[in-house]
Amino acid sequence: MSNALRPSTRRIQLPPSSIISHNLQQTRHATLIKRPKRPYTFTQLVTLTDGSSYLHRTTSPLPVYRPTKDQRSAPMWNPSDERLMNLEDDDAGKLKLFRSRFGRGYDLGNANAEEEVSHQHHLMCTNKLMKAG
Repeated sequence: MSNALRPSTRRIQLPPSSIISHNLQQTRHATLIKRPKRPYTFTQLVTLTDGSSYLHRTTSPLPVYRPTKDQRSAPMWNPSDERLMNLEDDDAGKLKLFRSRFGRGYDLGNANAEEEVSHQHHLMCTNKLMKAG
């Protein structure tokens, strides 16, 4: 058998500085991608409810924006506008649901509001008693 194929019985001694501790692990951090300091802005045409419009810069990519409520149609901005005085906005249908359940006794300016509220309360209590009994 030749010397090249024989297993070596010599031990290799490593210096103590080359011994790697189990606590150290290789880590790879993500590279930092720098973001732009200012976002891209688009020119947008805002058309108000009365028909007036203006241009402004925004980050929204919509070219034309038509708000449903603005300072021309909101009663808070126009307290003296007659057509907006008694306007009740019920976009979500919550007011209609409340009135179908409890009546119009809680409305402001209702002359017989207390009578209707007490009548509604009486009906609710009798319904609860009939369901319980």
